[in-house]
Parts: sequence; C-alpha cells; structure tokens
Amino acid sequence: MKDLVVVSNRVSIPEAGRSQAGGLAMALNSALARHGGMWFGWNGEISHDTSLQPTQTCRNGITYATLPLNAEQHDDYYLGFSNEVLWPIFHFNLGAMKFQRRQAEVYYATNLHFAEKLSTLLTGDELIWVHDYHLIPLGEALRRQGSHALMGFFLHIPFPSAELLRCIPGHRDLLASFFAYDLLGFQTPQDLETFCHAAIRILGAKRSDNVLRYGDRRLKLGIYPVGIDVDTLQREAQHSETKQTVRQLRASLGGCALIAGADRLDYSKGLGERMLAFEHLLDDYPHYRRHVLYTQIASPSRSAITEYDDLRQQLESQAGHINGLHSDLDWVPVHYINKTYPRTALMGLFRAAQVGLVTPLRDGMNLVCKEFVAAQDSRNPGALVLSELAGAAHELEGALLVNPYDPHAIAEALDQALQMPYEERCQRHASMLASVRCNDLTRWWQRFLDDLGYAVSG
Repeated sequence: MKDLVVVSNRVSIPEAGRSQAGGLAMALNSALARHGGMWFGWNGEISHDTSLQPTQTCRNGITYATLPLNAEQHDDYYLGFSNEVLWPIFHFNLGAMKFQRRQAEVYYATNLHFAEKLSTLLTGDELIWVHDYHLIPLGEALRRQGSHALMGFFLHIPFPSAELLRCIPGHRDLLASFFAYDLLGFQTPQDLETFCHAAIRILGAKRSDNVLRYGDRRLKLGIYPVGIDVDTLQREAQHSETKQTVRQLRASLGGCALIAGADRLDYSKGLGERMLAFEHLLDDYPHYRRHVLYTQIASPSRSAITEYDDLRQQLESQAGHINGLHSDLDWVPVHYINKTYPRTALMGLFRAAQVGLVTPLRDGMNLVCKEFVAAQDSRNPGALVLSELAGAAHELEGALLVNPYDPHAIAEALDQALQMPYEERCQRHASMLASVRCNDLTRWWQRFLDDLGYAVSG
C-alpha cells in the first residue's frame, strides 16, 4: 500500500484536549489516521530563515512535517496573491481583486520552495493529495523536481467562469498547472463543468466524458462533496446540553426563538446582507419583536487585509444600529460576536437554535449548514435557511433556499422557518440528515483516494 502524503497551506497538528474546528482538518486527519502517512505544509509561523528543513512531529501514527514562511512569502504568497487575487476571483468578486506582479511571482516561487522541501521527504512510492487554491502550481513544481507519483488536487472553493479567470494576469499558466495532477476534484457538478469550459476555451483542451487532455497530460475529473463526521457531531451536540454555558444560553432566551449563524469573518459569507435581512424581519413582521433573537458569530480572519477590517467595522455598526433602533431594556435582538469558539461550543449553539441562517454569497460547499443539521434534535428540529449559491444547496433539498443578495427574500424565509409546522420541520430535517449521512466525511476521502488509485481498505 502506498503511503499517503497530504499537502495543504496550513497543517493542523492535533493537541490533547482540544477539538479541531475546521472541517478540512477533521477530514484529513481522519484519512491519515486510517492509513498513516504524512501531512506537509506551513506551520503558521514567520521566520527569516527559509533554509530550515521541515520540522517533523508524530501524533497517533501520523507525521506532521511543517515549515515557516518568511515575511515576503507571508505577505505576497499568502495574504497577497492567494487571498487578494485567487480568493476574490474564485468567489466571483472581481472588484476585490488587487493584482501585483511581484505577488504572483512570489506565489509561484513559494510553491517551488514547498516542492523542494517536500521532495527531500519523499521516497518515490507515495500518493500525493494537494489541497486548495494556495497550492495550485505545486504539482507542476513537484514534476519539475522529478516526481512521477500519483497526484491528486482537491479544490475546496468554487471555480470561476472563463471570463472571470481571464481577469487574472497569467491565467493561462495557472490553468495549465492543473494538468500536472492525475485527478482533480470539485465540490459540485457546476464547478466541474465550469473548469472544463475554461480549459477547452482557453487552453484548447480536449474532453472525453470526465477526462481532459492537454498536450501530453491526461487529467481525470470528479465530484466529491465534502462532508462531516455526523455521529461525532451529534454526540457533541447532545453532550452540550449538559454544559453550563448552553444551559445559560437557553435560560437567557426567555422564551424567544433563536436564529443562529457562525461563520469566518469574510466578505464571501454575506454577513452584511444577513444583518439587513434580520432588520427587515423586525420591520416587516413586527410581531417578532421581543420574540426572536439573532446570534451571529464571526470568527476573526485575515485581519491584515484592509477589506476584512472594514467588514468587521461594518458589521459592528449594523448590529449597533439594529439594537439601538429595536432594543428594550430587557431585550436586545442582535448578539454579534467577533470571536473564535471551539466546535463543541458551536454545536451547543446550533442545538439551541430554532433556525440556522447560512447565506454565503458564494461558497464551495459550506460545512456550517451540515453541522447545524447534525446538531439538531430530530425529535423537535429547527429549520435551515440556506443560500442557493452554497455548494451544499445541491444536497440539502430540505433547506429553505434563498438568493443571498436579496435581504427581503431572506427575511421572508426566516418568517417561513419560524412559522413552519412541526411535521414539515421533521420531514425536512430527516431529508437533510439522510443526505448528510450519505455524503459524510469518510465517504468523501475514500471516494477521492479510490479514484486516484489508492487501495482503500477497511
């Protein structure tokens, strides 16, 4: 059996007594725990010395090989090209793109640097699985280092149209670098088709079913919606009801219905539109005043990028405006929290909520909505209001789907969710839970590795 080597921008090393909040971390550790192997990537630190060899740490049979970035790599590869060019374009936000040629050069150079460091740890008989937009050129860099290993790449975020992709200077080279891999995975059928269209239109690639050929390279394509560990999350949600913080949360509701959202602070999540929607709910349906609360957690993210700090200030202003206009001495309708919580706390919040509000403007999948479904008590479940532009909308047919750019439509869906009869809530929840179980976390990585040619057993 070939060793599995996972490569991602950040490496999540498990720590005793701490749960891992990220869905990617849970999924990759699950795959590596089953088969052993190595996880390679950035350790989150910045150092002046980039000649350092990767530091190797072993946990439960898994080797975590990590290395730092220098200041230039952090600013230009990570904050710059990855998050001010690729992230906005791949999320259909052309106006947020800030291209600088120097940052693009450092992006490719950092991928080459990673490839050089990783190559020193390989024996030549591995299967390599690369993750997400930070590392698109890594496969090509590894090929240049002489690697003939089977390599797969999974894109966790949406893929943009050919027209948007063309807005990135050097887009042909970026698109062609995907063909260094043997398997390319997407979250949804739409993303796969969009990639094919771009590859055919821009590169002149040839398609046969879900295989593309470009030059002497053959690239297989597949759809692998990321899932969650349903049983683990359900246990955490059930156990949360015994926690003092969750008991205090329920007591503080005072009989009010709870609308809950929990997202990373990012312009792609539609948080501003969500605040407007809740304001419309109170304005257009005044009978909800004093009878509903909206709790929105927005975990800090990329604070060094101006747009993210601006968004934080905007949301604080919106929450203050709504509370200033609608609050009473004993009722504050919006609880906006710019803080990171462990997954166990989030599961307690979702368990207590009557409505889950997940309305990204664009999202590759979005695991928060699946976590909400898993957290709900099936004996008396709540309802889910979900953006039709989230990848998960292809799976969760029991959700109330909305256009995330239309705050009035979101407010109408919130009203429908709050008024939904018990039988309909149960039917919708059962449908969503069955879908989440069908495409769970284990099935995701097993299907991908099966298609890549990895001998998955057990």
